Amino acid sequence: MKPFYKYLIVNLLLSVFISVSFAQIQSPEQFLGYKLGERFTYHYRMIDYFKHLAQNSSQIKLQTYGETYEKRPLMVAILTSESNMGKIEEIRVNNLKITGLQSGTPSAGKPIIWLSYNVHGNESVSMEAVIQTAYELLTNSTAKKWLDEGVIVLDPCINPDGRDRYANWHNQMVGKSPNILGEAREHREPWPGGRFNHYLYDLNRDWAWQSQQETQQRIALYHQWMPHVHVDFHEMDVNNPYYFAPAAEPYHLELTPHQREFQVIIGKNNAKYFDQNGWLYFTKEVFDLLYPSYGDSYPMFNGAIGMTYEQGGSGRAGLGILTETGDTLTLAKRIAHHHITGLATIEAAIDGKDKLLSEFKNYFDKANSSPQGAYKSFVIKAENNSEKLQTLLDYLDKNQIRYGYASAAKGQKGFDYEKNNANATFDISDKDIVVNIKQPKSVLVKVLFNPKTVVADSLTYDVTAWALPYSFGVKAYATANLLEMGNKNIEKIKIQNTVPTEASYAYIAEWKSFKNAQFLARILKQNIRVRYAEKAFKIDGQNYSAGTLLIMRGENEALGKDFDQTITQMGNNFGQKLKAVSTGFVESGADFGSDRAKFIKSKKVALLSGQGVSATSFGGIWHYLDQQLDYPVTVLNDLDTDLEKYDVLILPEVYYGANSTKILSYVRAGGKVIAISRAMSIFESEEEIGLKDLATPDKKETPDADRLKKYADRERRELADETAGSIYKVDMDTSHPLAFGYEETYFTLHLSSKAYQYLDKAWNVGTIRENAHIDGFVGHRLKQKLKNVMLFGVKRVGRGTVVFLADDPVFRSSWHNGKLLLSNAIFLVD
Repeated sequence: MKPFYKYLIVNLLLSVFISVSFAQIQSPEQFLGYKLGERFTYHYRMIDYFKHLAQNSSQIKLQTYGETYEKRPLMVAILTSESNMGKIEEIRVNNLKITGLQSGTPSAGKPIIWLSYNVHGNESVSMEAVIQTAYELLTNSTAKKWLDEGVIVLDPCINPDGRDRYANWHNQMVGKSPNILGEAREHREPWPGGRFNHYLYDLNRDWAWQSQQETQQRIALYHQWMPHVHVDFHEMDVNNPYYFAPAAEPYHLELTPHQREFQVIIGKNNAKYFDQNGWLYFTKEVFDLLYPSYGDSYPMFNGAIGMTYEQGGSGRAGLGILTETGDTLTLAKRIAHHHITGLATIEAAIDGKDKLLSEFKNYFDKANSSPQGAYKSFVIKAENNSEKLQTLLDYLDKNQIRYGYASAAKGQKGFDYEKNNANATFDISDKDIVVNIKQPKSVLVKVLFNPKTVVADSLTYDVTAWALPYSFGVKAYATANLLEMGNKNIEKIKIQNTVPTEASYAYIAEWKSFKNAQFLARILKQNIRVRYAEKAFKIDGQNYSAGTLLIMRGENEALGKDFDQTITQMGNNFGQKLKAVSTGFVESGADFGSDRAKFIKSKKVALLSGQGVSATSFGGIWHYLDQQLDYPVTVLNDLDTDLEKYDVLILPEVYYGANSTKILSYVRAGGKVIAISRAMSIFESEEEIGLKDLATPDKKETPDADRLKKYADRERRELADETAGSIYKVDMDTSHPLAFGYEETYFTLHLSSKAYQYLDKAWNVGTIRENAHIDGFVGHRLKQKLKNVMLFGVKRVGRGTVVFLADDPVFRSSWHNGKLLLSNAIFLVD
């Protein structure tokens, strides 16, 4: 292995690279005790090195912005000249004034370049590279101009939990010398790998949704800076060389010509140094700019030049691996490549700062004064469930999207999300909420709210539909009119139940939102007995829907005289409006003592993980139960246990290895299985279940057109049976407990290529009928089959139950309206 610094010598960003002596600053090798590339550095040692830099240079400042689920610190390093550092707060605030996110008259700004590393933990070169990059920026005379003229923000490790999971594993697996053969154990990372965070979320898909602690803290800091350039450093397969921008099509239509052009400027500067060294690279392929929740696209929709850089390597590469061309790809080489593109990006941004700054200002001037768009305002109806509405508003706040009360108006024209009607007529009340595009986050508003995503090229990398009214399950309209956002002090509903003066017979709680499910989970954990109404009822002149919770004094004698105080306080803690009643005798429907008032047993829940299970599907459900629902769950590495001790077994997406015989035996004995997405395939071969996939292509005949297909069209032809994440309308049987809390129409994020026929002798609770496609790409053959099929179903097997959820209702925690569905499956379906 060549010494790392030999790579640096040939990668200088000037024809003459003059080293400056900073005796007090140690090099990475001096501080760590080994050359970068000889082993993987632990996260805490990287932190120590950055602290060393900050203690010995006035040109770097460290800011801790949070911590991970495993309590590792999250930190950025801010690098600029000593003169700029003395007025760094002024520079930051001035930039916010340019965007309009902060009031005041701005002066000319300075370019802010933000480089993010190791969002995927086992794409392990990134953190090594940033150590070298920080050192060079502080000790090399070339960087003086950059630090004088700009501000550089380095986030050295977005995902420390995943990074240390990988580094710990690899450092344990490698011997005295690295083995470059791909079959060696040091290249065979076990499940779940280090790519994901503690809860096995892909943090690079969480930028827009901000479901994870790490993302929430980082985006809050990002909004305090609003950089002009953002780069997200990644790795890909070992046999790929290096990718940098410009990105591939499809580009989202909201991206500006300047953003496209400046990607090319930076890309050409990267290419210049790669060409000089004979390093392979590619651009304009694979990595597109459509889905809004990536580390390149989200910054783009916030005015920056967002880019992804991908080095060949990832978790398989280790310290060195033999590639298919017979070359040895070393960690040192990977470090050199990421190091150089980091410096070249800074150089291009500083050299082009005049254009960069002027176009950034133009971007926000247009957003704040004369935004353009087919829809200029989005009206969220006041009649929505208050908890769903508040969840949406909290989300908008996280993204610094502005909104306000509407002015009452009759006969407005626009798009009705629920009816999928672009020519709807609707009235606006002064309690409705308006989000218009005349604001700093104009582009992000359009990206997140526009009812239709224009997909210029079906060869896209990810989900193609995500409109917020569908994902949050709220009634809303889009209109071409620019409606004023009035009073922006939206009243948050504060629930304050009072203890009744007389002892109550029971308390009633709604069942219409995930907040209600969180309340149920808490009272079950407190061993409070609760029922749900299987039928709608009326009492004290008020109507209540099926699913409504009933907490009765007579069934909670253990609480004694504290019954009213306890239930009232718990309702207040969870923002639940409770109705105290003095009788169980209803005006219509079933009385509280009827067998239609179903007892909810506290469930012992098991969740399958391990080899053969999708790590992100498992992680999403684990996070949902552990962090969001706050309900106990036992995670199983396999099914080699006594399943009968559990009431519910949740199967995330399972690719292989699940024992269908054991699962069915568990169900027949009285267990409940919730099979999500690919896990349903476990049951396809079981005749007593009768689960049949209609989307499997007919292999009996091969038309001549298929025999004569063109090789160049192979990727597009495969897409005919796929969907890249699309929205479908689902008809719900709201009389079934699986659909309690929903209306007759639900919108799902459909990700599966399966199309299941209606189940026999079962309940087809959620079905896709004719003309149900709402938005997003669906292959033409799959689209033809996604008609009159089962999406959510319940099948009785022996004394137990199987719940089928063909779409993951908690996918990436982005589909908020699906969360109640999974709670129904866990607690209400029996």
